[in-house]
Amino acid sequence: MKTPMSSDTKLTKDEECESVDSTKYRGMIGTTHLGLWYPKGTGLETVVYADSDHAGDYVDRKSTSGICTFVGCCLTSWFSKKQTALAISTTEAEYVSARKACQQALWMKQALIDYDIRLDDVPMMCDNKGAIDLSKNPVQHSRTKHIKIRYHFLRDNVQNGHISIEKVPSIDNIADILTKPLKRESFNYLRLGLGMMEHIP
Repeated sequence: MKTPMSSDTKLTKDEECESVDSTKYRGMIGTTHLGLWYPKGTGLETVVYADSDHAGDYVDRKSTSGICTFVGCCLTSWFSKKQTALAISTTEAEYVSARKACQQALWMKQALIDYDIRLDDVPMMCDNKGAIDLSKNPVQHSRTKHIKIRYHFLRDNVQNGHISIEKVPSIDNIADILTKPLKRESFNYLRLGLGMMEHIP
C-alpha cells in the first residue's frame, strides 16, 4: 500500500465479529525504509500544528484531533485522538484540537525553560478561520455558546500572549495527516512535512 488506508474507505463497527487484538498491528504501523530526520544545528523556534476531522467517525460521529509539535524543523511530539465530546460544528472540532495544541505548546515552552531557553510565544497553526476568530475574540457569539467553557483556555492564552494562533492553508496543515486517510499525493506531501525521509545507508 502506498498510504496507510484508502481515502475512500469508510470504516464502521461490525457488531457480529469477534474482537481483534490491536497489539498485533502496532508493529506494522510505519515503514522500514523511512525515518525522522533530525539535523544538527537546527534552530529552536517552536511551532505547533492543530487539525481535526469533524464527525469523521461514521459510527458515533465524533471528531478526531491531530497535533504535531516542531522544534526547529524537527518533529518532537505528535498525537491523533478521537475527541471525547461530540462537536456540533467544524469550528468547535477545530477549536477543541487547538486547545489541545495550546496545552502542548505551553508544555514545550516550560520544558525548554529547563534548558534556559525562553520563548516569547509559540505560534500555533490552524486551518479554520472560525476557530482562530473565536480564540482571539472574547465576545461570546450566540453561534458559539454551545462550546464548553473549558475550551476557552485557548483564548486566555492567546490574549495573554503565551501563544499566537495563525492561519495555515489546509493543504499545508501538517497535522491533517493525523486525522483521516488522505489521497496519496497529500499523504506523501504531509509525510515529508513531518520530516520523514528515506534512510541513506
